[in-house]
Amino acid sequence: MSSEHVKVSGVTYKRPEDGYFEKRQLQRAAGLFGLWGLAIAAVISGDFSGWNFGLDVGGFGGLLIAFAILVVMYYGLMFSIGEMAAAMPHTGGAYSFARSAMGPWGGFITGLAETIEYVATTAVIVFFSASYADGIASELLGVSLPGWAWWLILYAVFIALNASGAKIAFQFAIVVSIISLGILLVFSVMAATSGLFSWDNLFNIVPEAGQTAFLPFGWEGILWAIPFAVWFFLGIEELPLAAEESHNPARDIPKAGLWARTTLIVFGLLILFFNTGILGAEQVRTAGEPLLDGFRAMVGDEAAAILGLIALIGLLASLQGIMFAYGRNMYSLSRAGYYPKALSVTNKQKVPFVALVVGGIIGFLALLAIEVLTAVDAEGAGAVAGAIVLNIAVWGAMLAYMMQAISFLILRRKLPNIERPYRSPWGVPGAVLAAVIAGISFVGYLINPAFQTAIAGIAVIYVIMLIAFAVRGRHNLVLAPEEEYAVEASKK
Repeated sequence: MSSEHVKVSGVTYKRPEDGYFEKRQLQRAAGLFGLWGLAIAAVISGDFSGWNFGLDVGGFGGLLIAFAILVVMYYGLMFSIGEMAAAMPHTGGAYSFARSAMGPWGGFITGLAETIEYVATTAVIVFFSASYADGIASELLGVSLPGWAWWLILYAVFIALNASGAKIAFQFAIVVSIISLGILLVFSVMAATSGLFSWDNLFNIVPEAGQTAFLPFGWEGILWAIPFAVWFFLGIEELPLAAEESHNPARDIPKAGLWARTTLIVFGLLILFFNTGILGAEQVRTAGEPLLDGFRAMVGDEAAAILGLIALIGLLASLQGIMFAYGRNMYSLSRAGYYPKALSVTNKQKVPFVALVVGGIIGFLALLAIEVLTAVDAEGAGAVAGAIVLNIAVWGAMLAYMMQAISFLILRRKLPNIERPYRSPWGVPGAVLAAVIAGISFVGYLINPAFQTAIAGIAVIYVIMLIAFAVRGRHNLVLAPEEEYAVEASKK
């Protein structure tokens, strides 16, 4: 192929070698139900672990209000994403939308934020899955492994699962999503009929001076609780990353997103009320496996371990779903030249195996680093480590959310006449709401003293990546589908 260079918007596109795109092919394997399963699988672990740290900073009232605020944000965001995904059905997803709206820099800033979100989210799920797995193994087998051993096992198994092909991945997502929802429903019914549920348990955190039982840490606690309330929804926005593997992305991605978020709202509220209501907010607020603790309270340790083994499926569902997301995110940015091009090479099953492995290595090393940094906190170090990685993930998510909402607003004005098979029912107001809520939440992470060190660390890495792109990356881009669409659209 010609070595011709094309310069557009301050970047240089280099024609790739022969066979470049043939080595980077994906396979269409997902229908509407498969996309719904992927969205549920990506998120559902948030009902099993992580959300409860919101009680520790906001109390039940603060976490409940944060949940309600995020319902509004996710409706506005997902309606906007549905419109853009139907118009631009590329694997790049958020990066693709921002690239068309704000140029290569906007695309890279957004895509990099999503990489941080999904790699960190995978690490969080591995962390909590290891906690569940070790607790179950200790109860049933008398076997306990160090955290790093569980992390290695989980990463290896699920990289292998994702590498086995998109069809298997989507089928797995459907099955584990249904099982996970079944587990949550069983837990909720058991909790409601156990006699342990008490409304007073929701508000048993001793309030700070001058505060109330509903908001024990004051109104400020709502802002601090948002990163943990996000855990009930984070990952659902990955659906556009499956566009090139969906049979009918323009129709199915918006519809699957609506079905999935409605499902997640219902089950999130069930767990928020019943898990807290049978144990008490004070006990749940820093628990590593709150759902398993809830089962223990109802049926005892041994029976709970058996139920917990089933409950572990929920965490593993999200491990598969989010791993899919970081693999496709890194694949699309690599295919276009923003990341090293080797990351986008696919295997015989047409899966970006290299991206899956590299993302897994980064996540594993991040967990090791944070474990070392939190080891000085002998009491509750594990909970601190999980919360730190969780906040890094949500920091990246909120930045990506802001950029996607802004992209929607720009594209409505910049490209008013492009074909939009689906239009957001909330339109411009919905995108504005999403951008404002995400922006306030993003600022909240920056000013929260509990997580400033972690956020500063990831921000430094982010800036280094931007500098690398400015110096070298922007001169080595490739006209991948997302880039070609953006370049052609800008001419109209």
